[in-house]
Amino acid sequence: MKRYVQGLNQATSSGKEGLAEGIYLARVERFSYCWHAQKPYYTAIFSVIEPKSLAGSRFCARLYCTPKALWKLNWFLRDFGYDTELLAHNEIDERSLVGLSGVVKITSSVVNGTSLFSLDGFDRRSRWELLSVGRVAS
Repeated sequence: MKRYVQGLNQATSSGKEGLAEGIYLARVERFSYCWHAQKPYYTAIFSVIEPKSLAGSRFCARLYCTPKALWKLNWFLRDFGYDTELLAHNEIDERSLVGLSGVVKITSSVVNGTSLFSLDGFDRRSRWELLSVGRVAS
């Protein structure tokens, strides 16, 4: 089993800086369910496609699946082009999410000394050009 560890090779990194808050075109690399008694969630690992200067950078975020948070999970699935038939049957196939891409807006926060990314918005991949026009290039 292989596992990705963010920042493990800091000494040999290519000089890329960490991701800042903003809008990115990203692809899902891994999507997995994590059970928690009060707040079950899905962990998503994304790889940045655009902007080109950050292409290949990876970040991890959570999508909660509590009754109050299902709207956000649904929004993510629709905008990333998830299978509408599976969505209509309330089914999530984690393997079919790998490789899907779309636009994400991320913000960062520190909780108990740990820096976390929050997914604040999504959009279809086809709208990347429109959404990226007004942003400052990284």
